[in-house]
Amino acid sequence: MQAIILAAGMGKRLKALTANNTKCMVKVNGVSLIERALKQLDDLGLERVVLVVGYHAEQLREYVESLDTRTPIEWVYNQVYDKTNNIYSLYLASDYLEADDTLLLESDLIFEDGVLRELVDDPRPTLALVDKYEAWMDGTVVKIDDDDRIYSFVPGKRMKFDETREYYKTVNIYKFSREFSANHYVPFLEAYSKALGLNEYYEQVLRVITMVDDSELRAKRLTGQKWYEIDDLQDLDIAESIFAPTTDEALARLQSRYGGYWRYPNMVDFCYLVNPYYPPKRMVEEMKASFDVLLTQYPSGQRVNSLLAAKLFGVEQSRVVVGNGAAEIIKSLTGTLSGKMGVVRPTFEEYPNRYPAELEVVYQPDGDDFSYGVDDLIQFFGDKELESLVLINPDNPTGNYIPTSKVKRLASWCEEEGIRLVYDESFADFSDEGGSLIDDEVLLEYPHMVVVKSISKSYGVPGARLGVAASADEKLISYLKKDVAIWNINSFGEFWLQIAEKYQGDYRVALEKLRKTRAKMSAALSDNPHLRVLPSQSNYLMVELVGTLSAKELTERLLAEDEILIKDLTSKVGGDGRQFVRLAVRTEDENERLAGAIASKTA
Repeated sequence: MQAIILAAGMGKRLKALTANNTKCMVKVNGVSLIERALKQLDDLGLERVVLVVGYHAEQLREYVESLDTRTPIEWVYNQVYDKTNNIYSLYLASDYLEADDTLLLESDLIFEDGVLRELVDDPRPTLALVDKYEAWMDGTVVKIDDDDRIYSFVPGKRMKFDETREYYKTVNIYKFSREFSANHYVPFLEAYSKALGLNEYYEQVLRVITMVDDSELRAKRLTGQKWYEIDDLQDLDIAESIFAPTTDEALARLQSRYGGYWRYPNMVDFCYLVNPYYPPKRMVEEMKASFDVLLTQYPSGQRVNSLLAAKLFGVEQSRVVVGNGAAEIIKSLTGTLSGKMGVVRPTFEEYPNRYPAELEVVYQPDGDDFSYGVDDLIQFFGDKELESLVLINPDNPTGNYIPTSKVKRLASWCEEEGIRLVYDESFADFSDEGGSLIDDEVLLEYPHMVVVKSISKSYGVPGARLGVAASADEKLISYLKKDVAIWNINSFGEFWLQIAEKYQGDYRVALEKLRKTRAKMSAALSDNPHLRVLPSQSNYLMVELVGTLSAKELTERLLAEDEILIKDLTSKVGGDGRQFVRLAVRTEDENERLAGAIASKTA
């Protein structure tokens, strides 16, 4: 058996990285794509590797010959690489195809060790490596039957996105038997090239074969193995996180992305916090039905969007501002504060991160559960001469919750002391009480209070980027509206606000389901003697590790072995050696998977 690698292309979309060398010389975490592929091929004991080259051919050859590879390499030159596509590159190597069984692969791929071995060891002689289609994938897809017969090749430009559940993506790695190449592929390749020219793709030939000939070509389905195709700088960035040399580096790269995890379809995210049971399917379908209009029309400005938020939460328009997520509001709001600001730690760090550290007055609960109440806050902050006090309720990451009636007592104290109370109730809907202070009567009673709420978290729509702030201090609200951009939310966020009110019944059902799921998840984790689960009134649980495993070790092992992402709280709750993680509450099946994975690590 031999391998043919197509490496003649210019890789223009990688810009400066391919200005003076080929795409396959681009490095992923310090190792070039071609070096990695050649070393993986070395492990197969092949007769030869045939490299079809064109752009910067001599530079690539000099580089490859400097590598410590064992398999003999032969070279085929595409002199018109800038005027042809890969169908011509493969045509130039057609004699090799007819001479031996062949592994065919493109040079811009990165994949796990062992993928090629599985392809070689599969007894079926001619295979196309495929993976279940995901939204990040580009290019040709196929449809296959239960016997792995490929009955349709669909070029990317002809894909029907309402059929994506039926699609498998070609990985651009193939195994061709010599007989398949000689009797099927090469004759069709020659005919297709003569009929349609050289500026085509070799997969088009496979498409024609499946249409007119009952060949031996079958699909080899990947079962979770990692791979990526690198066409541009974003692809390179993602590949470096997927194929990071250590779990520690992989974790750091993932966390630095702050989302966008649809690019990692096998990963389950227990780190970022959303409502797993909302929005309802009908609401999603309603938004889909208006997709074309929402995509192509400008959203309204702040006046209209605050009117929509006022309708949803039952307050006056002049008392509410809509943000591009709560994060935008927090940034603008903290810019209006001055003097000493009281904060509780551990907590959600966005508020203190936006404020001068020297002006922060920090209260740290000293109990095992990091629990605290209003009396604790008043006693601690009573003589600190605060200008503002930030309260996250339930707090993040502890899940500590102060009932609404007691929060009002704190608000009264702040009014008496002339303290601006910034009350973040982003997780309050998940509490058993489900209490909210976004209410006109409450706001008027405590005019120094500002209530902040992340719609992204509560309503499970982080992609819509929605948050609100409400206060009877209309001067402050007016300033915030002027401070944010004129179109600070997009049309999808505006439309969500427009239709949300009629789905409030579904929202209440989702919250009740979340509460039951949280209790069940807490009980399952508490059965593990190596864990101590803190009481929580939110959609996450703070868990102390009481065995020998550190939070860092557990986080890294869950990612490496189970593709589960959790929050290591070492940076938030450190200093005394105790180990904590935060676990989002997801669906029951996902929570069971997490509990089982943790049990296997702590046993």
